[in-house]
Amino acid sequence: MKRRTFLQTAPALFALPQALHPRAGAPLRVALIGCGWYGKSDLMRLIQVAEVEVVGLCDVDRHMLDGAAELLRERLPGANPNRYEDYQELLDREQPEIVLIGTPDHWHALQAIAAIRSGAHVYLQKPVGADVRECEAVLRAARQHKRVVQVGLQRRSTPHLVEAKETIVDAGKLGTVGHVEVCCYYPMRDNAVREVQPVPDFFNYDKWTGPAPLLPYRGLPHRRWRSFWAYGNGIVGDMCVHMYDMTRWMLGLGYPREVSSTGGIYVQKAADATISDTQTVTFQYDDLSCVWQHRSWGEAPDPDFPWAMTIYGDKGTLQADVHKYVFTPHEGAPLRGEAVYEKDKYPEDVTEEGIELHTAAATRAHFQDFLRAIETGGRPIADIEEGVISTVACILGNVAMVADRPMRYNPERQTLEGGDDDLLTRTYRSPYRHP
Repeated sequence: MKRRTFLQTAPALFALPQALHPRAGAPLRVALIGCGWYGKSDLMRLIQVAEVEVVGLCDVDRHMLDGAAELLRERLPGANPNRYEDYQELLDREQPEIVLIGTPDHWHALQAIAAIRSGAHVYLQKPVGADVRECEAVLRAARQHKRVVQVGLQRRSTPHLVEAKETIVDAGKLGTVGHVEVCCYYPMRDNAVREVQPVPDFFNYDKWTGPAPLLPYRGLPHRRWRSFWAYGNGIVGDMCVHMYDMTRWMLGLGYPREVSSTGGIYVQKAADATISDTQTVTFQYDDLSCVWQHRSWGEAPDPDFPWAMTIYGDKGTLQADVHKYVFTPHEGAPLRGEAVYEKDKYPEDVTEEGIELHTAAATRAHFQDFLRAIETGGRPIADIEEGVISTVACILGNVAMVADRPMRYNPERQTLEGGDDDLLTRTYRSPYRHP
């Protein structure tokens, strides 16, 4: 099928429904918790595809908060949402119908559960949580309160990847698949050494830290927090979760039978950062292995696919990333597809600071799918349960590396084979309580 024909006839993923709102004729009441880079980007994509009233913005950095408010006024003249440092105060006062969460990983679970309990549907950035028990708790809350939670695993809504799934994987062109490789070779690990310094008056460091360990303040942690185990799950939790989730979606996979991992800090030893600079994780299924590899140093083996997925079938090979895909059959000519850009329809994308242009169309489609699920009472494409499976598997990869043994997780019993269930929970800083 030609690419243009496919995009014209693709299912409702790319079509905005006519009625988006639970209250007929009224704009959706939306709040954003976490006004940094991706929080702002998510909010800007949502307002492009739905009529919304942004009723609240929340961040513990006043500069971030002011920047988000200024950008929102540019896009929605007259918008003047209330600003908060405390997310619970925002939820209590504003009672939003939809909450976007774009905070660091160590805050995801607590804020998602609070938003769900307040009655809101949630668009939650990946990963779902920083430990397995957090993920279980978010899923439990979503089901108990019957709220829609869409996890920001937008590869499932990426036009060229939907095309690859429909026309290659689902069409059986790969044949029998027995192995998948996923990888990231970006030099994304923070390698600085910083001195302890005073906390600026515009930043509430204690509240930013929340349930995580209160480390000495060495400058604003924005974006570089990903390089510390205290706040997240390293490159596996940040980058593998996307490519591994894309693999599961493409191939219809659930929980892996076993997760094993090796790695550590092999090269970049001088930095303050604590996450691995080199790591391999194997997600083992009965008749398939999915192997993750990252290095934050050196060169990528394939410079055309430095952060990617490669599916090996007995009839061909599919390589895919956020920019493109290439299918190489054992017989016949290769098939290719590229990311969809919508610059003519959304010219404001071009000048937005920090935007990932190649993912903008995917994020818009992901929000459209989220809104449809709210309207119909259905499940979104990256439903919380799918997000939990991908997140838990990646967390187990790190646990396996540290414990130096494979992990077998039973999702029905929510236990680890062989005991050591304490590995599923992080210790919270007082007075914060683990869900």
